[in-house]
Amino acid sequence: MRRILFAATLILTVGLSFQSAPDGDWPAYGRDPGGQRFSPLTAINRSNVRTLQIAWTFHTGDAYQPPRGRSTAFEATPIYVEGTLYIGTPLGRVIALDPTNGAPRWSYDSKVPRDKGYGDFANRGVSTWKPASGGRRIYIATIDARLIALDAATGKPIAGFGDNGEVNLRTGLRIAPRDFSDYEETSPPAIVGDTIVVGSGVADNGSVNQPSGEVRGFNAATGKLKWTWHPLSDPKAAGTKAPGAANTWSVIAADPARGLVFLPTTSPSPDYYGGERLGDNLYANSIVALRADTGERVWHFQTVHHDLWDYDIAAPPILFDVHRNGRTIPAIATGPKSGNLFILDRTNGKPIFGVEERPVPKSDVAGEKASPTQPFPLLPRPLAPHTFAVDKVFGATPEDRQWCREEIAKLRNEGVFTPPSLRGTLVIPGNVGGMSWSGAAFDTTHHLLIVPVNNLAAQVRLIPRADFDRELQAGRNPDVGWEFAEQAGTPYGMARRFLRSPGGSPCTPPPWGTLNAIDTDTGEVKWTVPAGAMLGAPPSLGSISLGGPIVTAGGVIFLAGTLDSAIRAFDVTNGEELWKGELPTSARATPMTFRGPDGKQYLVIAAGGHGIREMGPLGDSLVAFTLP
Repeated sequence: MRRILFAATLILTVGLSFQSAPDGDWPAYGRDPGGQRFSPLTAINRSNVRTLQIAWTFHTGDAYQPPRGRSTAFEATPIYVEGTLYIGTPLGRVIALDPTNGAPRWSYDSKVPRDKGYGDFANRGVSTWKPASGGRRIYIATIDARLIALDAATGKPIAGFGDNGEVNLRTGLRIAPRDFSDYEETSPPAIVGDTIVVGSGVADNGSVNQPSGEVRGFNAATGKLKWTWHPLSDPKAAGTKAPGAANTWSVIAADPARGLVFLPTTSPSPDYYGGERLGDNLYANSIVALRADTGERVWHFQTVHHDLWDYDIAAPPILFDVHRNGRTIPAIATGPKSGNLFILDRTNGKPIFGVEERPVPKSDVAGEKASPTQPFPLLPRPLAPHTFAVDKVFGATPEDRQWCREEIAKLRNEGVFTPPSLRGTLVIPGNVGGMSWSGAAFDTTHHLLIVPVNNLAAQVRLIPRADFDRELQAGRNPDVGWEFAEQAGTPYGMARRFLRSPGGSPCTPPPWGTLNAIDTDTGEVKWTVPAGAMLGAPPSLGSISLGGPIVTAGGVIFLAGTLDSAIRAFDVTNGEELWKGELPTSARATPMTFRGPDGKQYLVIAAGGHGIREMGPLGDSLVAFTLP
């Protein structure tokens, strides 16, 4: 009985430790460990949001286009705790800012090597932890795979953590990276108790043996490794071989009261051919619950079997309660890029609204064995279209529409989960989703899950090894728009592109991006509206979103991330657009809000552009809005 009472007291204490955070703070990427992104602040609300104006803008100076590889992606969501804003940059800097005017208080430079050809040159923010004795710490996982602990007051490295303040995350991998840029860190770590949990970003399509995707727990005080969890270490679980990847590159959610972390895992390597990794490939494309202090697996739920479409669980999981049949059920929602959203009991991984295995198309490629079925939730309905008929194509001109019809007619097109083929396959949703990588928000007042969803079909084609080099040379014309990957160790290379006409307009019928509200007590979609604008099209057509929403007790949803240079406010009850704030360039980040020491509520968003002219020029702006 004493053990039971002690455990209950511990759960209560740990559970309340975050709840006691001031209403005006934003102390984690998703504000709370479960990633709800809900602020109890009401100063900015539906009646006055139209009067928001820019309070200050801070430039990090870290917008950078390297000689090779992608440009920097300013995807960070700041945290706000104990009167200071903290932000991470893609170049591995951590900056502490005055929240009322954006003036820097200190800056730490981890001296990330800039020209390594990173595939996703991003940093999504920092994490914080305060030990029982001693000062608060700030942690950053840098793009070159180091975990660094800093003194929150001074920005100085913590000498007693790892090796003079840092841990090399490339050490001890089951499959080490062949190329430096094959292994990255882009998301802030999760912290539960005294354990800091870190995943990784792994390049998708280079070979079968891409770096391994283990998740690790370290002592938050010392940096000492506590445990390692391997998603594909067992050949029997992985298939005929133990490939790499199945990594967790997105943000990890946590339930401190239960001592659990929830991992959103990705596809095994490579993405589009699985003949060297037959079987379901557990625990890839899964939500996996681990004990934070030991790394022990508690349960898992696989959202895609034997992934052949790059349908990662890119969106961070989100924790909330479902109220159903007189019960309160601890829940977790997770959604891969397929456009299916699964709502599970977070104590055991069982679907709350039901899931059924449905037959899906077979592969016609020699050596491939696609899964005969895939899981589909009974509720909610698919949030992105799963079919695309030739007679429904979009195009800005008759010539564009004709090109789209002719191109689609060449492709294998049997709806969602049609396997890649040698002739070419229409993949819907495409590899940008479906569910936006940036995840959802939860409105605790109305029990609504707010989810941005993309709708942009892609073409994928497998290329026999003997033809790959020739096709690669022919397809390098930037006007053609193909992205090639070798998929070494398999009989096939790969080419993919989003399905767009020569005039630039998507062939996919709009809206190309929507904002959706799901009633989590019933599983029903309450409303859906187009969100944003892209390619010069009217807002009614929507835009793909590369940034997530937040929601406040003032009844307002804030969303940036669309391809136009703007942040928007929506009414949480019906999706009506209430306000649009202009930004220096487009954003690909999730905003946050806090109450400053001056008593004002601020809204902050990172506007970094995309390095592509039509998507907004490259930028480095952190923009804060407030009421007049």
